Amino acid sequence: MDTPDIFQYLDYRKFLADWFTAKKKANPRFSHRAFARRAGQRSPSLLHHVIEGKRNLTTTTTGSFCRAMGLTREECAFFGWMVELARAKSPEKRNQAWKRLSSARRFREARHLEGEGFRYLSHWYYPAIRELAHRPDFRDDPEWIAHTMRPKITLRQARTALEALLSMQLLVKGDDGRVIPAEASVVTPHEVAGLAVYNYHLAMLNRASDALANVRSDERHYGAVTVAVPGNLVPKLKQEIAAFQEHILDLCDSASDPAERVYQFNLQLFPLSASEEAP
Repeated sequence: MDTPDIFQYLDYRKFLADWFTAKKKANPRFSHRAFARRAGQRSPSLLHHVIEGKRNLTTTTTGSFCRAMGLTREECAFFGWMVELARAKSPEKRNQAWKRLSSARRFREARHLEGEGFRYLSHWYYPAIRELAHRPDFRDDPEWIAHTMRPKITLRQARTALEALLSMQLLVKGDDGRVIPAEASVVTPHEVAGLAVYNYHLAMLNRASDALANVRSDERHYGAVTVAVPGNLVPKLKQEIAAFQEHILDLCDSASDPAERVYQFNLQLFPLSASEEAP
């Protein structure tokens, strides 16, 4: 039995209970005492008491529980937000924890593309056309699409992209016969992995360069900061950027007003100097 997907939970005690049940089923010898050893805790009944609501997790025990369960960095962050949600005493703190949880869940539930859809990620206008289909006035007409894109694309490019998006079922026919996106969101992984995703990011960086010169300043935003940081802070910076990306996605997907334009949102973090260890 596989361990449960943490991103499907909002109650950390329920997740702990299901996680322990799954581990026990896979290995009948696994016990609360074995978990306590993994977590570096003296009390063999701590996990049981937490699940039963008789004990609460602290910042320290939250971290030790994450290590004992072998959670990834993203999973640990999500688990910590569940704990924060349960511990929150004020509506303000509870809302903050809820926003973090809902943003992360929305991002996880979106369709992730990496190995599949090479054409989708290798041509900047494929995801742009898919997002364009959110507009109420969208027309599955290659000529209309080619004319609407910025920068404009050729009629052939628009026709090929439309056919591919329908073939991959990223665009579908709605009940009223209109072509609409199949899901609320499509995202690439936080990390650049694979040639297709590399092509996607490279193409969008080129679009960003073009827009800097050709788009009015009131229709775009560019911000940059150059700063010296310790090497051990980089993972935390990446985590913060990923969380902000998820928050932006949640804001866009949750908007009540109809979509009007397609925007590209980029965040980058990269070194401008060698490390101390480098020659």
